[in-house]
Amino acid sequence: SVSAAVREHLRRLGLQDFPCGLGSWNKSRFDARTSPRRGRPGLGTDPAGQEEDVPPGEESPEVLMELLSDQHSPWALPPGCSPQDQQLREMAVLTPKLVRGSNVFQVLRSLRIVGKRVEEVDEGLLQLRRLEELILSANQISRITSANLPQTLKVLELCCNAVADLRDLCAQPPPELQHLGLGYNRLCGPSQDKYLTAAFWPNLVSLDLSFNNFTDLLGLVSQLSSLQKLRVLVLQGNPLALIPAYRGFLVDSLPKLSILDDIHIGPDERQQFHGLAKQPELIRSEARVVVSVGEIKGVPDPSAHQQLEAGSKFPVITYSYCVMYEF
Repeated sequence: SVSAAVREHLRRLGLQDFPCGLGSWNKSRFDARTSPRRGRPGLGTDPAGQEEDVPPGEESPEVLMELLSDQHSPWALPPGCSPQDQQLREMAVLTPKLVRGSNVFQVLRSLRIVGKRVEEVDEGLLQLRRLEELILSANQISRITSANLPQTLKVLELCCNAVADLRDLCAQPPPELQHLGLGYNRLCGPSQDKYLTAAFWPNLVSLDLSFNNFTDLLGLVSQLSSLQKLRVLVLQGNPLALIPAYRGFLVDSLPKLSILDDIHIGPDERQQFHGLAKQPELIRSEARVVVSVGEIKGVPDPSAHQQLEAGSKFPVITYSYCVMYEF
């Protein structure tokens, strides 16, 4: 589950272990009875601007922070971590009580769980009440229950999973979501087109549907046209992208779109395709694919064999090949 992956990720960060957290290495700084700073943890100097004396056996905040930032340090950030992870560790040095126990869930605004074989988005995610960005790419998620997603989400990235149905995701979707990434999944049109409207995503600015199995260009565009704030759309890799008038029809049908398939839409291109949206008869349910074979390796070349002399008694060896394409 996502919750289990989060707990494992926080364990790897070592927020409660040296040089982070509370311990013998910094206890006097956070003891109200002995600390001259009286409730101002994390500061390196006293009110007069002079550095405080560090008791024997303890380390200053500067030394502890250096242990976290030095890439050669045994306590350097583990590979694959985000800038927010580094901020959490620094917070665990300067203000450890803010990231102690369940308090850390109130601090997290971005969560990146990539390639961790996550299958379930469970209700434990609701503990992250301030979460704005959730990246769950390259996992094994096939079903998402929107009731388990924090309503504060603005970015939801689910690229490279096994999502085939958006019904559960659209039951109670996060109302402020601005980016929805569903590339490289198993979505098929037209059954899923109806979930891609402003009724579910009123604030959506960016939508990635690349490399799925959408086939109905006219039907999909009729739904996407309700997304008044949509500016970035990625549809490459779907069968409908093979339609000859694909790009021009989208550019003219969605006039507020700024970027299509990672390519900026300029005024010249918009003028070039002006009026195409009013000619749906040009959109045919067929595609033409031209395949050119440049080189084949690993098989003998029949033309390389010399012609046998007339009347030769040697057996004749011929070669023939069958090349097959699967779409």
